[in-house]
Amino acid sequence: MSTAYTVVTVAAACWVGFSAFSLLRGAPWVVDSLAAYGVPRPWWPWLGAAKAAGALGLLVGLFVPVIGVLAGVGLVLYFLGAVVTVVRARSYAHIPYPLLYLAPVVAVLALGAAA
Repeated sequence: MSTAYTVVTVAAACWVGFSAFSLLRGAPWVVDSLAAYGVPRPWWPWLGAAKAAGALGLLVGLFVPVIGVLAGVGLVLYFLGAVVTVVRARSYAHIPYPLLYLAPVVAVLALGAAA
């Protein structure tokens, strides 16, 4: 396991974990956007839990690689779904936000595949 892989994995897990925490705590800059995109409020805790599980899975993947791969794939699907949600809401200026979370997860998967 390379140092770059470890650093990027921990950084990505912290970044996604922060996003999960912000959603679960109801940070206005997160939940206001979700409401504007038309995401039903009852889904919010589940979406936050999915992100938190993905972040934890990335960290566990440092020791059990298959868990990290599964968590990474799940997070890629999650953030691609977020891009689709933003596009469907016609909030084109907000498309970069889910991509900022998607990019490090893709980097983790790429570095893991290269190792």
